Amino acid sequence: MAAIYQAVYRRASSLFCRLHSTYVRKMRYLNELKEDDSLCRQAQTSGAFYLFHNLSPFLQQVGEKYLVPQLSAAEMKRILEKFKETEQWIEKSVLIGCSDEHVPHFALDLGALEKSVIESELKGSFTDLRKALFVVDGKDSPLLASAQSLLRWHDSHQYCSKTGQPTQKNIAGSKRVCHASGIIYYPQMSPAVITLVSDGSRCLLARQPSFPQGMYSSLSGFCDLGENVEETVRREVAEEVGLEVESLWYSASQHWPFPSSCLIIACHAMVRAQQAEISMNSLELEEARWFALEEIVEGLKREPGSSKQDDGASRE
Repeated sequence: MAAIYQAVYRRASSLFCRLHSTYVRKMRYLNELKEDDSLCRQAQTSGAFYLFHNLSPFLQQVGEKYLVPQLSAAEMKRILEKFKETEQWIEKSVLIGCSDEHVPHFALDLGALEKSVIESELKGSFTDLRKALFVVDGKDSPLLASAQSLLRWHDSHQYCSKTGQPTQKNIAGSKRVCHASGIIYYPQMSPAVITLVSDGSRCLLARQPSFPQGMYSSLSGFCDLGENVEETVRREVAEEVGLEVESLWYSASQHWPFPSSCLIIACHAMVRAQQAEISMNSLELEEARWFALEEIVEGLKREPGSSKQDDGASRE
């Protein structure tokens, strides 16, 4: 009897925790906004808005800090009235998240309006996303990256690829529909891998001609159609440095907005020390070499932008 009671109690406790989980409630609320245009339109009246201008996010500098301001619907209305625009502009925004208190967050690109007027009115500036990601608070970076990616996707999917007819987004911006064909388009990400290759005592880093002086990176590349992650890692390593991967394992992943929306899948790969001679693909890489642990530790200690000459090359 006691065992039955404990089992029922555990199930009830688990259900209670799920129903009262802040994260679960937030995710379900966001899903409701994506599925219900009327609910999402109503949420826009109490939401917070992040502004972009031709995909560049709006920042405000306070002292040495860069802030990502959230504008209320009332503030958005005031800005739009300056340009004699209607509140229907707000429906061009896309849903990008919400707070734990269920305040919805939207991103809106005002690229059709005069940039300098907006900057003067709001006392800030529209900044290239690459720069913005390095100066804003860490919690704001993923939000700006995902917002820009979603805005970019909508900008490039305004017409149906089958009929050529205009597509229409739902209020949340979670999809676009071609009413002529009934085709529904959903935002997509391109999967790519970034791989740290090791022979057991060293790791392999490479650089492309476009890299800043002293910058080296792990090997990376997009997944080909039909490939799994393991196949992509093996192919990229073989293509770029002429090595055969013996074993590999997954490490982590993150969204990356450049050059468009990508899902970066980070992996570790091992090659045999006896077969670690690099045969570099010069069409893709400028240099590839093995680094000892001591070199990596020394490089990580340096301030960004600093360099050290070693064997005629800069390392960072």
